[in-house]
Amino acid sequence: MSALHPSIVALVSLAANIASNHPKQGLCQVDRLKEYGVAKEQIDSVIEIARHIRDEASQALDAKFDAAYAEGFQPAKPRIPVDPFANIAVVETGGACCTPTKSGQACC
Repeated sequence: MSALHPSIVALVSLAANIASNHPKQGLCQVDRLKEYGVAKEQIDSVIEIARHIRDEASQALDAKFDAAYAEGFQPAKPRIPVDPFANIAVVETGGACCTPTKSGQACC
């Protein structure tokens, strides 16, 4: 197994720090990337993608919470007898694995 170049490790680490809201924010990785000669534009792209993924995850969690919260204030639903033939699997189709960033970069 070949090792990843240190600049790739630093880019991945930077993205993970940003996407996870790590308290250190990946600033150490930025310093390393500058030492390795990685272009500011490339670092900026990684930052944009990581923030986009973080924001998408946050929005999805908020939507799920809001739906569960709203459901808690709905009147109780009447119990309906269980129909054994109604248990048909449903498969979701379509949808992208992610949406592009504001500048149009793909995050997957």
